[in-house]
Amino acid sequence: MRVAAFVAGLLAVLVAAPPAVASATPTYPTSFPLPAGFPPEGVAVDEGGSAYFGSRSSGAIYKVDLRSGQGRIINEGPGTPSLGLKVKRNRLFVAGGTAGNARVLDARTGKVLKSYTLATGASFVNDVVLTRDAAYFTDSTNPVLYKLDLGRWGRLPAEAQKIPLTGDLVYTTGINVNGIAQTPDGKALLLVQSNTGKLFRVDKKTGATKQVDLGTELLTNGDGLLLEGRRLVVVQNFLNTVTWVKLDRRATKGTIDRKVTDPRFDVPTTVAAFRDRLYLPNGRFNTPPTPTTPYDVVAIDRH
Repeated sequence: MRVAAFVAGLLAVLVAAPPAVASATPTYPTSFPLPAGFPPEGVAVDEGGSAYFGSRSSGAIYKVDLRSGQGRIINEGPGTPSLGLKVKRNRLFVAGGTAGNARVLDARTGKVLKSYTLATGASFVNDVVLTRDAAYFTDSTNPVLYKLDLGRWGRLPAEAQKIPLTGDLVYTTGINVNGIAQTPDGKALLLVQSNTGKLFRVDKKTGATKQVDLGTELLTNGDGLLLEGRRLVVVQNFLNTVTWVKLDRRATKGTIDRKVTDPRFDVPTTVAAFRDRLYLPNGRFNTPPTPTTPYDVVAIDRH
């Protein structure tokens, strides 16, 4: 009887014991640092859980494993900005800010595959969106979109096309068109104008714009955009706010669905999603950048 009781007790302990591999479970931290003196703007996340960030100063690209928050520089940058980013099929598309250009990098190695001169005068190439067959870049200084037609298997074109913006959208002083996304039906694009807080639907081919009816609401300081179904996630940078806009299928009308602030926000610039989280780099525009200024990325619930 004593032997039987001992065996029964031992089995109970073994069944109740936690698995030894628990320590190997990815942590997916809700915040992690970027390199000191690395002022971020854009973020892109690939299907494998790697995130990419660009420096506004050097243009360097920093790649992070979201499971651990650890990263490394994969490209030292051209000495000009890397702003909006998107990644697809191991290709990273980079908006070049005041350099007036765009670059396409190998997301695994950081090697520059191709560079494009988009503007030769004053410009601010700010953000990018990838559709099924093209990449579109915004310019906050000039009322145009720049388009890269992507061939079969994502083949890159020889040069970019320029699409003038017409219609309801009128450029004024300051940062104009900033973030860009597709409409829920995929037939047009959405643009947010930071200085006016207005949202616009734009025809991909003609550049004709129509203001989206948000009632009396404005998306002031609207920066990065992320479309999830029929909800548009809008980062309002200086307001330290993330706003969800519920759209109709064609994105002609929208209503504010949700607003989130977080004490960890320090002028977040844009947003990318992975699993149940949204990741936002803190641009810290109110903090003078120095070689030792700290920067970080924070994560919030996706829904």
